[in-house]
Amino acid sequence: MAHSPEVARVMEYSYWRYALRKVLERRVTLLCLVTVIVIILAAVLAPVISPYDPSRQHWDDMLAGPRPGFLLGTDELGRDILTRIIFGSRISLGVGFVSVAISTVLGVTLGSLAGFYGGRVDAIVMRITDILFAFPSLLFAIAIMFALGPGIMNVFIALGIVGWAGTARLIRGLVLQWREMPFVEATIAAGGNDSRIIWRHILPNCLPAIIVLVTLYIPDAIMAEASLSFLGLGAQPPTPSWGSMIYEARRYIRQVPTYSLFPGLAIMVTVLAFNLLGDGLRDILDPKLRT
Repeated sequence: MAHSPEVARVMEYSYWRYALRKVLERRVTLLCLVTVIVIILAAVLAPVISPYDPSRQHWDDMLAGPRPGFLLGTDELGRDILTRIIFGSRISLGVGFVSVAISTVLGVTLGSLAGFYGGRVDAIVMRITDILFAFPSLLFAIAIMFALGPGIMNVFIALGIVGWAGTARLIRGLVLQWREMPFVEATIAAGGNDSRIIWRHILPNCLPAIIVLVTLYIPDAIMAEASLSFLGLGAQPPTPSWGSMIYEARRYIRQVPTYSLFPGLAIMVTVLAFNLLGDGLRDILDPKLRT
């Protein structure tokens, strides 16, 4: 049954208000949301809240453990580990958001075209996704990085190229479902513009799934960036990165174990918060899982 624009807006508002209420009711999801917000604020406000400049060297306190003045200790060059972890969050979150944005745009666009038009378009897009799924994503990203060269901008490109296939496959399936709905078929029969039908009638109904997918893909991108930085293919020194910090700390793991421990904890907390937040949003936004 078709609804007027006013009724549709009220229903959409009620839907998102319901989602917000469920987030506030679920303690784990709310805690993860707060954790993610705190990490994002720390990254944005890094120059303000960091105790030191990330490149500042304290020659009298090299490889120091946690102590007053250096809450998490210092590295082999006397740089404050807490400061570098805070600034490193900028790299990790930047890669997470930018690369997932690239892969989401590619995946949503190609998946929508494949699901809406079918036929040859669908066959071509799905065969490309099959090829991408045939390779381990991290190894494929490493291969792209070797071709493009190290650097944070190339990490954006590599992870964006690697990550769109799963989004495209999910969106294709959703578009196939919504394309068969009576209101979409009526719009098609009335001669509606294809792009308008996709972007105004089909994709808004896929938005909850896209939000959940983005939330779950960001921690994968953060882990991939840490792995690439550990291999020397991500952010280049002296830019602080959690993966490169763990790589540099490997030589001193017996002497100062906290040097590698704290960047690892930063990765663990961030990835766990995003994953649990994504799981909670999936349970809330998926109509089949609502309670």
